[in-house]
Amino acid sequence: MAVATFEVKGMTCGGCVNSVTKALKAVRGVQAADVSLEKQQAVVTFAEEEASVADLKQAVEDAGYDV
Repeated sequence: MAVATFEVKGMTCGGCVNSVTKALKAVRGVQAADVSLEKQQAVVTFAEEEASVADLKQAVEDAGYDV
């Protein structure tokens, strides 16, 4: 398992956190996604053989947020 931490810009409320969390968990290989509104970041645990950091960032961007 690998852990990636990256900044997520554009989140303004709990609904945003839920949207980003849902988008990340939909990526194949993601085991956990801890998204923080206060820190404006996501910490994701994922299987490197199934997903890449680029895949995770793309999922966040597809949900309408900046990475």
